Amino acid sequence: MNKFKQTTFQCIVRGGDDIMFSVTGMQGFELFSIAHIGTFVVFFTACCTLVYFRNKRKIYQHIIKWTLFILLPACEISQHLWLILTNQWEVSNLPLQLCSLSTFLAMYLFLKKNEKVFYLFYFIGTLPPFLAMVTPEMVYTFPHFHFIEYFLHHSVLPLAALYFILYEGYRIPSKAILSSFVTVNIIAVPIFILNQLIGTNFFYLASPTEAKTILTFFGSGIMYYINLEIAAVIVFSITYIPIGVLQRIENNEARDTIGKGLS
Repeated sequence: MNKFKQTTFQCIVRGGDDIMFSVTGMQGFELFSIAHIGTFVVFFTACCTLVYFRNKRKIYQHIIKWTLFILLPACEISQHLWLILTNQWEVSNLPLQLCSLSTFLAMYLFLKKNEKVFYLFYFIGTLPPFLAMVTPEMVYTFPHFHFIEYFLHHSVLPLAALYFILYEGYRIPSKAILSSFVTVNIIAVPIFILNQLIGTNFFYLASPTEAKTILTFFGSGIMYYINLEIAAVIVFSITYIPIGVLQRIENNEARDTIGKGLS
């Protein structure tokens, strides 16, 4: 048994600080390690699975829908339970980050169809969670609970967006880029005030993450907020590209079909 497998096995079977729910055990997360890259392999496999089953029997849609729906609150609730049971929960752990907002929007969409809600969810629940997986604020290694919960949670959100596009037929007009950007800024105002009042960092509006992530390079003071706004516009614009291309392809196919019908 090599050193990596032996260490992992010991972490699972031993008690004390090395168990997967420990606060102090299984630390030492490494960016783009085998475990980190493995999460992307699983994520893209899940994406391909959604694409593969999109035209299959209706039963697959229901299975996928309710699996994704159940995973969303399961991730959110289990995270808070772990924090509470390990005496780590603080007011800064309130579900007021973009990830939590995306979770609530997705759950709502699974229960009730709403195009405008989907616009906002699409822009904050696809690329941002993926970027959070690329440079995660993470100290634990696999198979620690927080590692699994973090990457599962941030994977389910873009998978849910993909589900809504492939199975529910949601589409997005280009003007939704601006309206969603404005909506996020409106939501950010009370979040910013709350941060000042209780000393939190929801939406990372007070400062960058403690760990080294993309936000680390945004500077400080007024430049930090300017860079946040610029980054939001860039991220929203990039996020729109796939759905924009899809809609263009569908429009071209529709025109070709109509043209053939008239000829």
